[in-house]
Amino acid sequence: MRVWCVGLSLPASLLSTTTRSKFTNTSFSFKPKPRRRFRLYLSTTRPFIFISQFANHPNSDNNNYSNYWNFGEGNGAVAAAAEASSNDDEEFVVVNFYHFVGIKDPQREVAKHLSFFKGRDIRGRLYLNEQGINAQYSGPSKDALAYVEWLKEDERFSDILVQISPALNGHAFPKLKLRYKPSLVQLKGGISHLPLFDPSMRATPLTPSEWRKRMEAANECDEVSNSNLNTNYVLLDVRNGYEWDIGHFHQAQRPNVDCFRSTAFGLPEGQVIASDPLANVDKEKADILMYCTGGIRCDVYSTILRQRGFQNLYTLKGGVSHYLENEGPVEWGGNLFVFDSRLSLPPSAYKLETVIEASRAQQVPTNNKFARCYICGSQVCVLRHRNCANIDCNLLFLCCTDCVEDLRGCCCVNCTIAPRRRPVLSGHQRYKKWHVYRDLEVQSELMV
Repeated sequence: MRVWCVGLSLPASLLSTTTRSKFTNTSFSFKPKPRRRFRLYLSTTRPFIFISQFANHPNSDNNNYSNYWNFGEGNGAVAAAAEASSNDDEEFVVVNFYHFVGIKDPQREVAKHLSFFKGRDIRGRLYLNEQGINAQYSGPSKDALAYVEWLKEDERFSDILVQISPALNGHAFPKLKLRYKPSLVQLKGGISHLPLFDPSMRATPLTPSEWRKRMEAANECDEVSNSNLNTNYVLLDVRNGYEWDIGHFHQAQRPNVDCFRSTAFGLPEGQVIASDPLANVDKEKADILMYCTGGIRCDVYSTILRQRGFQNLYTLKGGVSHYLENEGPVEWGGNLFVFDSRLSLPPSAYKLETVIEASRAQQVPTNNKFARCYICGSQVCVLRHRNCANIDCNLLFLCCTDCVEDLRGCCCVNCTIAPRRRPVLSGHQRYKKWHVYRDLEVQSELMV
């Protein structure tokens, strides 16, 4: 189980003698509301209070979690928290995985999966076709993990790499979409013609520890020689620019891409664009290290680069989410953008222990100055995007608190006078369908 954690250090003297004798190095639980259980750990041998929240409170700020792993001397409490686990079937989780494998009759496969989901509380996007499966879904842990176990009973899916992260407050997706889809990921021209089943045509996968060593070695080399690494080593972020804006590996160039469908790296001569990080790179000698959120975009695009003549291609196995779970935020700065209602997850969401260990070793960067307000350019403290309040714009952008207030949640002055504007949302809320706000406006006018 993954736990949301809040830590608070305070002097032991603030705890009364009675409290210390009663709760020293122990814990108790209380239940203020349904599905919101907390566990409080008190330690006076190492003064520390540790609160473990098993089902996230809807008013908590997801983006402040990056401050929670500064635990000082609370080693005893941290150890106790790490051991805390719950088999609560109502705990909601988000599950992600993909797998390239030949499926002869994908429509029949879809029907079989739909049959399994009957009576189970699952929402998300699950796509199947002749090349395999791509799944992102949420649900109570009992239902969400039951599907994984059921799927692994099939030899074709027995070795899938499954990644699990905590949901903020119930489902992270509005509804279930389980269907046949011609392309598991959207790319111009489709991907059905790509040799995705041939491992030799895809990039060589690096484990999180191998990736970390590569990152550290490259940084050391860069600091010592100040040499131009672009000719011998390229760190390629195979995501969208707005994903990079809230978190990325150090030295990774911001991709000039707003949708994976239009990704265009390593183009042939005559089609090269100025923003292409692979332009003028030696295809036979340069090491190309590719990363994305969960790995599928890298696997797909690496086959294209292989066909274009790039020899030394490497990908981060399981993507950034798998890396943060295993290595913590070493060589990583910021949060991770996710394609569900949570939008942004701090490294601690994947595995708190790795963040604590990295912090103790002073390997966690604290500089997030790269995150800038789309409107005024000032530094943004909350690493989470918002949609423009004008539904006909709906731009996804980073925004500082002042600009949110001044432009009423819009991305520009023009949108503030648009006819279909939604109210300003606070915290990590997401906009609902337009009819919800339209009906509220009609009701308000009737009351007047």
